[in-house]
Amino acid sequence: MPVYNKLVRDYIPEIIEQSGKSYKTKVLIEEAYVEALKRKLQEEVTEYSDTKTNREAVEELGDILEIIHALAAQHDSSIEEVNEKRLEKARSRGAFDNRILLIDVEDK
Repeated sequence: MPVYNKLVRDYIPEIIEQSGKSYKTKVLIEEAYVEALKRKLQEEVTEYSDTKTNREAVEELGDILEIIHALAAQHDSSIEEVNEKRLEKARSRGAFDNRILLIDVEDK
């Protein structure tokens, strides 16, 4: 029996049950939930990094965005507030549109 010990989407237990398999789950307390979301974010970023097609990339980006929604809520925020912070930083420091790779900076 495979052991996962990882955060899964809400309908995954139902999907497992419909396949005729049994499973064990538990509901995490808030602190453990935030840590599990952080691990899940790392997992999804790795999966995104491993994509080969635009379609796969967009699917993984959707997973990452879902986790960001959940993390924002756990930090008493919203995706709208997170997006506003993103826009503020883009206005003050720029975005990544120009594809600039900083090689080095001379320290005087």
